[in-house]
Amino acid sequence: MNKELEHQFVTELENNQNIVHKVCSLYANNRDAHNDLFQEITIQLWKAYPKFRGDSKFSTWMYRVALNTAITLYRKTKRRPATYDYDSVVYKISAQEYDPTQEQQLSLMYSAVRQLSDIDKALVFLYLEDKNYSEIAETLGISEVNARVKMNRIKTKLRTILNP
Repeated sequence: MNKELEHQFVTELENNQNIVHKVCSLYANNRDAHNDLFQEITIQLWKAYPKFRGDSKFSTWMYRVALNTAITLYRKTKRRPATYDYDSVVYKISAQEYDPTQEQQLSLMYSAVRQLSDIDKALVFLYLEDKNYSEIAETLGISEVNARVKMNRIKTKLRTILNP
């Protein structure tokens, strides 16, 4: 990969790395799992970046790769993800700590969302990121109508979880 493409990737990843942290917070239960998932998503983003055509915004593409990676890894809980040496590739990325326990409400929300199915977690995540239903449908590979119906059902389910 050429240096210009590498620089573009590093810049985009640094500018949007909170997306990956948020996905990790939804799918990981502790700091080590969060860090492992962050690493795996970064590797998958790096591997897929040369194929990024720019048909959508980088952040939309990043959501899709991050969510697909998280769902794939955590659906196969018995499978241990392979580790890769990526230090030579992403050494320029400055890490920013993301603390999901700063606010009690945020912690409660993550706890409730973790009880949902993998696809429902992804849908809630994109909804909370203010993505419109068209973007949500495109990212998750479902119809816009299906995204709306699922989101309404999820809202009802979350209300019962948060207010028993």
